Amino acid sequence: MAVKIRLARRGRKKAAMYDIVVADARAPRDGRFIEKLGTYNPLTNPATINFSMEKAFDWVMKGAEPTETVRAMLSYRGILYKKHLQIGVNKGALTQEAADAKFQEWTESKEAKITGKKESLSQKKADARKAALAAEAKVNADRAAAIAKKNAPAPVVAETTEEAGEETPAATEGEATEETEA
Repeated sequence: MAVKIRLARRGRKKAAMYDIVVADARAPRDGRFIEKLGTYNPLTNPATINFSMEKAFDWVMKGAEPTETVRAMLSYRGILYKKHLQIGVNKGALTQEAADAKFQEWTESKEAKITGKKESLSQKKADARKAALAAEAKVNADRAAAIAKKNAPAPVVAETTEEAGEETPAATEGEATEETEA
């Protein structure tokens, strides 16, 4: 009986989540399985992978074949590296303590990379939010200025035709009345 470590789909339409399961290779994708190892949510950034590392390592050491996607997840979490180290211990190339120390060092560096990525993503999100707020404030200021300009009374511009060299009859009559009164 060939045993596979693979994904079983669940969740609603366009919002898939997956269970990481150990199943017979002949069983349907979402059908019968031997053991559930954990879950995988590809919709988050970075993708959320939660599974029992001990169970997964045990199944990999027993010979269960992971699918390509699950192989990538196991590699991402270090299960395949741990298997590689354990095979070295079994052959006598390493001691168990040295293999555990190497795996611990690798795990710490991997966790640092993951937290760095999460922090950079949150920083980019915060910067984008600040830029959007600044752009929105600028648009609001421009709108307020346009409204103030629109609502402000128009300046009264007295056009005089005297500058052009022409005199209007009203102006000559006004001047005449002023001179006669004086």
